[in-house]
Amino acid sequence: MRDRILGLDRETPVLDGSTVTYVNLDNGASSPPMMASVQALNDFMPYYSSVHRGTGFKSRLSTRIFDEARNIIAEFVKADLTQNTVIFGKNASEAINKLAHSLPSGKDCVVITTRMEHHSNDLPWRDHFKVVHVDILSDGRLDEDDFDRKLAQYKDNLTLVAVAGAANVTGYIQPIHRLARKVHEAGSLILIDAAQLAPHREIDMKPDNDPEHLDFVALAGHKMYAPYGTGVLIGPKHAFLNCSPDYSGGGTVSVVTPNEVYWAGLPDKEEAGSPNVAGAVAMAASALALMKYTMKNIEKHEIVLTKYALNRLKEVPGIIIYGENDPEKIDRVGVIPFNIDGIPHALLAAVLGYEGGIGVRSGCFCAHPYVVSLLNLSDEEAESWRDEFLAGDKSKMPGMVRMSLGCYSTTEDVDRLIDMLIKVAAGDYKGDYEVVKETGEYVPKGYSEPFDDYFKFNR
Repeated sequence: MRDRILGLDRETPVLDGSTVTYVNLDNGASSPPMMASVQALNDFMPYYSSVHRGTGFKSRLSTRIFDEARNIIAEFVKADLTQNTVIFGKNASEAINKLAHSLPSGKDCVVITTRMEHHSNDLPWRDHFKVVHVDILSDGRLDEDDFDRKLAQYKDNLTLVAVAGAANVTGYIQPIHRLARKVHEAGSLILIDAAQLAPHREIDMKPDNDPEHLDFVALAGHKMYAPYGTGVLIGPKHAFLNCSPDYSGGGTVSVVTPNEVYWAGLPDKEEAGSPNVAGAVAMAASALALMKYTMKNIEKHEIVLTKYALNRLKEVPGIIIYGENDPEKIDRVGVIPFNIDGIPHALLAAVLGYEGGIGVRSGCFCAHPYVVSLLNLSDEEAESWRDEFLAGDKSKMPGMVRMSLGCYSTTEDVDRLIDMLIKVAAGDYKGDYEVVKETGEYVPKGYSEPFDDYFKFNR
């Protein structure tokens, strides 16, 4: 896949003044663009125009392509568009918030989620529902026995179960179809936050009458090699027909009088304003490329590479791997969180970036409760950190470093990381780093980033 991804040959500066080929091991946050997405935009943008009402050729073409993008996304997750709709938005976070506004809610209505969720699949529910969190096991996996208990306990008031397809911190793949069967037997619906799963594994929503059908799926274009500001919510049409849209305005209505509003049909009702047509085109092109290469091939490649990475990480003195560290257990995507004993996670990530030209992520990855649990922090430690954080001092924020693989990652990328980790563990790095209390980041003293040499706006 390396020849299908933009920018992998790009040289970036490091602290000693030289340049190195950048290694991106931060795909779990955002992935680089697929060449197919870039090419699709280059081909389409000369014809870009308004959609769904313009009479000119460019508008008619843009409308057709925008609607076709919807069909491609449905194909990507095997959704039946006779029963379901594909709603475009900014990202997966907005998609989940949209669903939180659309479902019947009240003080007695319950949403079950888990303690391993990204904040985007936890916080949106809190304003509208009673939220119940399923516990995790000591290794960070879902406690499915607790899932069963809570499903039985709250089924009479249960509106939805919301579960990540793959955990963004540990990479664990959830048994989503088994969970869906249980949720349906309890008489409720299930949402899969597939932002972290979609770039790594095939998604099959299954037919609507299948007991293991996934009722709702949320996707993020920027994690699917189409970082152009697009997300998607796929779900049954009936879930959106009996409520007002979360945003109203242009395109959401059929008729407006001084006293009445008649909402448009789906998906228009749920896509207020001028849509991000270019983002939809890019996301659909990326989805087509992933399907053409096949997700099964990507899965095979990633399993081999994840095993390799786990074995090599164990060569690093003082390494602490969180979650599963057995290379033979493959119920995970290529996401591995770790620390080196005695080295602050933010310092470790900074040295990798400034001196190794390696992009990773450090901190809590928008999953504070999950990371605090994996770090096994006491209540007192967690409270002390929270108080300092709220007072504006993030220098002692707990966390870990996360490497996350992409479909294009290689053993050479992993080797570059391991070589740098071994150096950092030995104290063999050049910079004199200081922590910025307001952000918790470490920066080398006296270093000025040569950003303008790489990109600046023409003024």
